[in-house]
Amino acid sequence: MKITVIADTHKDFHKLKGVVDANLDADLFIHLGDGQYELIDVANLYPNKKFVFVKGNADHGNIKEERVITVGGYKVFCAHGHTLDVQAGTEKLLDNAAYHECKIALFAHTHIYKTDFVDGIYVMNPGSVSEPRGKNPPTYGVIEIADDKTIKMNIVEL
Repeated sequence: MKITVIADTHKDFHKLKGVVDANLDADLFIHLGDGQYELIDVANLYPNKKFVFVKGNADHGNIKEERVITVGGYKVFCAHGHTLDVQAGTEKLLDNAAYHECKIALFAHTHIYKTDFVDGIYVMNPGSVSEPRGKNPPTYGVIEIADDKTIKMNIVEL
């Protein structure tokens, strides 16, 4: 199973569409917030693809800020991260993921990519495809869950 993880696209339809086009073999696309309008537009172009979205601090409306989904036999905690103070660290994120018995915790908001493995939880921030910070290139994430349940996480540079 292949999961493409995107965040912080900030109204950049073309960058988001480019990531989707480059990953049409993905089983699931997860957008971690700050990009609701372009995600709606891109998702409408691919009605046979599955998209999951959580609300970021720049998004509007009645959208969940955190979600727990099950993918490839694992629970995945998805959050933009602004309500979990991720700029100060991932402790609250990890506490929430552990509380929900998640094997994977995904977050965004910082625009800085990160992968980690902490206390049995795989952690990923895909960075930003449109507004990266910290002198980083534009990035997104790919998670692969093999048939033997092995998890691989990669950051992909644009």
